[in-house]
Amino acid sequence: MSSVSLNARRVDVPDSFQAIQDYCWEQGWTDGLPVVPPTEPLVREMLAGYGGAPSLSLGTMQPRNAQATLEKIAINAVMAGCTPDYFPVVVAAVKASLGKDFNLGGNAATTGGAAQVMIINGPIAAELEINGDAACFGPGSRSNAAIGRALRLVIRNVGGLVPGEMDKATLATPGRYSFCFAENEARSPWEPRNVQMGYPEGSSTVTLVAVRGVYTLMESTSPTGLGVLQTIVGNMQAVGISNYYQIGTGAQIVVVICPEHAEEIAASGLSKSDVQEFIYQNARMPLRILMDRAHYGNRNWPSWVDQSDPETLVPIVLSSEDLVIIVAGGDGRHSAWLAGWGVTRMATEEIIKHA
Repeated sequence: MSSVSLNARRVDVPDSFQAIQDYCWEQGWTDGLPVVPPTEPLVREMLAGYGGAPSLSLGTMQPRNAQATLEKIAINAVMAGCTPDYFPVVVAAVKASLGKDFNLGGNAATTGGAAQVMIINGPIAAELEINGDAACFGPGSRSNAAIGRALRLVIRNVGGLVPGEMDKATLATPGRYSFCFAENEARSPWEPRNVQMGYPEGSSTVTLVAVRGVYTLMESTSPTGLGVLQTIVGNMQAVGISNYYQIGTGAQIVVVICPEHAEEIAASGLSKSDVQEFIYQNARMPLRILMDRAHYGNRNWPSWVDQSDPETLVPIVLSSEDLVIIVAGGDGRHSAWLAGWGVTRMATEEIIKHA
């Protein structure tokens, strides 16, 4: 790889960590946190374990419509603190972000401030120590933090999603620094997401989701799986949740069930698909509560929603398949659901290690 010519322009900066940080900040290249200086040797090393010409483009990234080349991705991966072993995951995540249905230019620019969340499945999670156990949504894992941050820096520096410019988020979310976790396959009573989607056992995948918010819940009293699901559904029935108004535009939801809750639900004889169907049938709000509130003026409902009847129950998603069930987290009976942004579809890519 050392003989391959890199195309990025070189800049001369004083040989000082602080000077490099100041320069990157002045150029608008950082998320506010310190970055690893993307020197030519480090960029070459990042590319070396993957293969392919540095100029190879994975596609056009909105809204700047810039080419997401391997070299640009590698530069941002270095800045984020990735090791070369992480790079195939970052590349797969960028590929997922470029799909038309994911609509990156919409969910990354929206006033709703959606975060692009990476869910990792397969043996690569253990190989890279991507955390899917205790505190997997938070700090403490180098791979989670660096891989998630790398995607966000690519979105910022290649896609042009800079706050106050293309990024119009009203509040945004800390998830826009980094949000990457693995499914806790070792403690799940069900098949992992990659196998559920038809990928072979032993494959590794990244699923990219545009998430508006994280809603956590605790159920430490009910001893049954049905009770756990009823608590989850109850937490999803509230005023101001935009998903109820956007079922016609493809809004999806990720339900993250902790291992203890998953065991109780499975002990009740329920599969992942059963959980999807239960939540779909029960997470509904009457039209009279949704009317003239929240996102009502921009509602997008299919024709079977009877808008003349105030007691019509509107589901939180269009179909049960729009609910993705993931087992993650450690001990403790806390689960969560991630409210997907309204005009996007989840995207999954297999993680390929090129030589």
